Amino acid sequence: MSDFYQVGVFTTIHNLGTPEALERLEAELVVHARTRPTALLLPALYSEFEGPAMPRIIAELARVPYLTRIVVSLDHADRTQFDQARRAFDGIGTPVTVVWHDGPRLQQLYSEVQATGLPIGDQGKGRSCWMTYGAILGESDVEVVALHDSDIVTYDRSMLARLCYPVTNPNLGYMFAKGFYPRVGRNRMHGRVTRLLMTPLIRSLSKILGPQPLLSYMDSFRYVLAGEFAMDVDLVRTVRIPGDWGLEVGLLGEVYRNTSLRRICQVGVADRYDHKHQAVSLNDPTTGLMKMTVDICKSLFRQLAAEGVVMSSGTFRTLQAAYVRTAEDTLLRFHHDAMLNGLDFDRHAEETAVEAFARAIQIASKQFLDDPLGAPLIPNWNRVIAAMPRIFDDLRDAVRADNE
Repeated sequence: MSDFYQVGVFTTIHNLGTPEALERLEAELVVHARTRPTALLLPALYSEFEGPAMPRIIAELARVPYLTRIVVSLDHADRTQFDQARRAFDGIGTPVTVVWHDGPRLQQLYSEVQATGLPIGDQGKGRSCWMTYGAILGESDVEVVALHDSDIVTYDRSMLARLCYPVTNPNLGYMFAKGFYPRVGRNRMHGRVTRLLMTPLIRSLSKILGPQPLLSYMDSFRYVLAGEFAMDVDLVRTVRIPGDWGLEVGLLGEVYRNTSLRRICQVGVADRYDHKHQAVSLNDPTTGLMKMTVDICKSLFRQLAAEGVVMSSGTFRTLQAAYVRTAEDTLLRFHHDAMLNGLDFDRHAEETAVEAFARAIQIASKQFLDDPLGAPLIPNWNRVIAAMPRIFDDLRDAVRADNE
């Protein structure tokens, strides 16, 4: 059972209901979706169709009554795997489209976009989701797009109902809803990057830089790196998307720039959540959580710089010491929380993660100072349309042809 404490600069919608609340939510969503049609974007690697999570997700989605369409963003798949992924959704009443990013039609479109000089980054979740958003916009039949990952082994369709409700219900007036949940599973705490990197990093920066609206905004999210969110299509058109591991943080920065705090909320979507976990990879900054944290830190530094915040080499030297101290204090809090709740807590592993994250901050700081702009964000769809007026038609035709 959640608390009902409102803290931060935007609304928190808590999970205070009972299991019976799902029937009511879905009934209301069926009504609201008549005027606010809603789609689900499901990013997936083909390997996830071979894991335990996807069959459960598909079975739950088969019972969802309010979606206009489900769009699967399929990456790293050959033709046979694409066909198998499509067959996995046989029997679902909601129309399902699979966007095959490795297919020749989509590859041709990627080449045409690149030929205009627009930066679209390397293959990965950010670029694939961006192109899939374009495919959804090209169909012109939805007003809300929700997104969640495909590796949630504890998935329940109530997650999707709670995620969609604040944006699909026109009486609430939200354009963006971010999901949150406790990252506790298998008798231990998870979510190290949020617990031991993001929160101590944001609060360390606040100590050094003083009050910053962007940092207050980021610190208001209960699970800033959650991969579950819903957006109004007008926001989908205007936000840019990072092409690296900074996707969640970069997207939150774009939402901050493009809409009012009054139209942003976070919503509790689950009492229990578990998915695949990344290795810490302490000695390798190119893989695992180290790669993720370097990209996340650079994204945050660049957003602050874009807000006019000046950060020098001295700032980052101070940040190193402030982060380690803040993270160690934070770690103790989680240790005590785990003790009271009877959870396993590997103090050595947690300390090792803090050391790895401190190293990642150091690497990210250097890369930021060497190149403050970094790789450009993937442009928003309004800009793409200006450069390629027929892109939605071409994208719609390509995806439809692949799915025939």
